Amino acid sequence: MKRRPVTPFSLSFLDIMFCGFGAVVLLVLILNHNTVSARNETFADLRAETVRLETEVLIGEDDLVVAQNSLQASDRKRVKMQGESERVIRTTRELQIEVARMSRETLASRAHINQLTTDLKTLDREQKRLGAAVAANREAGEKVRQVKGQGDRQYLTGLKVGGKRVLILIDASASMLDETIVNVIRRRNMNAGSRRAAPKWQRTLTMANWLVSNLPASADFQLYSFNTAAQAVLAGSDGTWLQASKQADVDGVVSALQQLAPQGGTSLYQAFAAVKKLSPQPDNIILVTDGLPTQGRSKPTKTTVSPEQRLKHFRQAVKVLAGKIPVNTILLPMEGDAWAAAAFWQLAINSRGSFMTPSRDWP
Repeated sequence: MKRRPVTPFSLSFLDIMFCGFGAVVLLVLILNHNTVSARNETFADLRAETVRLETEVLIGEDDLVVAQNSLQASDRKRVKMQGESERVIRTTRELQIEVARMSRETLASRAHINQLTTDLKTLDREQKRLGAAVAANREAGEKVRQVKGQGDRQYLTGLKVGGKRVLILIDASASMLDETIVNVIRRRNMNAGSRRAAPKWQRTLTMANWLVSNLPASADFQLYSFNTAAQAVLAGSDGTWLQASKQADVDGVVSALQQLAPQGGTSLYQAFAAVKKLSPQPDNIILVTDGLPTQGRSKPTKTTVSPEQRLKHFRQAVKVLAGKIPVNTILLPMEGDAWAAAAFWQLAINSRGSFMTPSRDWP
């Protein structure tokens, strides 16, 4: 049978075209299905990854917030610690400064303590020295001069050497040369040097030195010598008071007294009359003599004098004293004057003074 010619519009061609198109469509569907499946899987994976990443981002954001909070807390702690560090540094510096100051103060305190220790030792030595000096002064009767006699006998019981104004009267008549009349007559004709060297007069000088040395340092004093007249031993000091606290006055009186040489008679009247020349009046009189006076106010006409006349001269002299001034008498030995002790003892009682005849080894 004869074939029909193939034309584009024939049924067979259309069938072929539709078959091919269907195949293509089928292929496309198959391929598209695979593609969609693959894409869906990819999309699923991507979505899962995205969710994971989003979750991680959220977690990261939370961690970032925590980290930021931790960082802020760390910053605050760092700032706080920095402030604390600065405060500690300031405190350390202050403590170092305080330690240095305390070290200096400690060194200064040690130096001060050492100085105080030295001062205390010095004061202790000075106190011991002063204590020894005070004890010596107390033992010596607060002397203004140091005097030592035979056997170091620094006492005279009952003698009142105190007072604000003390007048010492030293008998410088010829009788002070010796204890016997014969030797007095013999010695009074000697030269001045020999008379000054007479044992009885040397003893008198020692007594006078002791008396001046035992005066209170705060007292005023005067020392008069008398025979037929009375005068201050220290030239130019008549009628004035000397000061026991002045070494020049004390040494001057002692030195001047040593230059005297006993001579002449004895006028107790002139000695007591000298009291009136002192202003103010003395409040204590110390008299060193060896018996009753041999004359009164004026020179006697006779060369001899009886015991009764000597007692009369004594009573006239006592009347010259102004007021109740204590008279403390130191009576040295002299032969032939038996009434002297009783007369001077009565004077001591009446004037509230003292009377004594010291031993030969005093002072």
